[in-house]
Amino acid sequence: MRKVELKRFLEEDIGSGDITGAAVPDVHVKAHIKAGEDGILAGLEEAEQIFEHFGLDVQSKFRDGAEFKKGDVILKVSGSARSILVGERLALNFLGRMSGIATLTRSCVKRSKDVTVAGTRKTTPGFRKFEKKAIKIGGGHPHRFNLGEAVLIKDNHIKIVGLEAVIDKARELYPEKEIEVEVENINDAIKAAQLGADTIMFDNMAPEDIMDAVKKIKEAGLRTRVKLEASGGINTENISEFARTGVDIISLGALTHSAPWVSFSLDVR
Repeated sequence: MRKVELKRFLEEDIGSGDITGAAVPDVHVKAHIKAGEDGILAGLEEAEQIFEHFGLDVQSKFRDGAEFKKGDVILKVSGSARSILVGERLALNFLGRMSGIATLTRSCVKRSKDVTVAGTRKTTPGFRKFEKKAIKIGGGHPHRFNLGEAVLIKDNHIKIVGLEAVIDKARELYPEKEIEVEVENINDAIKAAQLGADTIMFDNMAPEDIMDAVKKIKEAGLRTRVKLEASGGINTENISEFARTGVDIISLGALTHSAPWVSFSLDVR
């Protein structure tokens, strides 16, 4: 985490100052951060940076990406009591949010076998960097970080100018970029493949329809040069069905917009 980012997060949380902590004598104390449930750890690096910013000593036997159990001591902190109290909530927020995403991602990865599990841009404004990092820690692919990374042609683009025209223009403007096309039916999938799309995203299509589309793309001799992605309405309950359709990638907004936080607590010893 860059210093400017840390400063922004601290300013948001501290405001004009910790008026409650000011009532506590600034003595040397030790504290433990414990896990309130099982999960996959993410955000430890950020939590350590927060405490180290205040000159505190941190120790941990864990690393981001590790499995932990309820009751495990994730991090030990020692130093100024007031500094620990100031950094507590921000550190716990990073751990809870990022570990929640990493835990959900790992669960999806296990259910999807050899298919890549990817995130989307459905992220918290200002926190995307860390949410994408948590997806990667959980074993997923962060996917497109912003609009400048790849061309993703969606239904609204097609409505404005037409599929063939927007693909041609994108090729002209950005010949070095991959072009992905979002489709909602089998005919559009075939058409996008024929027009030279690098990736076809089946959006909100049922697994059986995607399987049929994959079969027809193969029969048309287009499968070897195009990547196939399933997206829309996918969660831990049905991801295994989508993994069996023959796609290469499954992208889930749920990894970020629906990941439950993992419970952590800090206790002064």
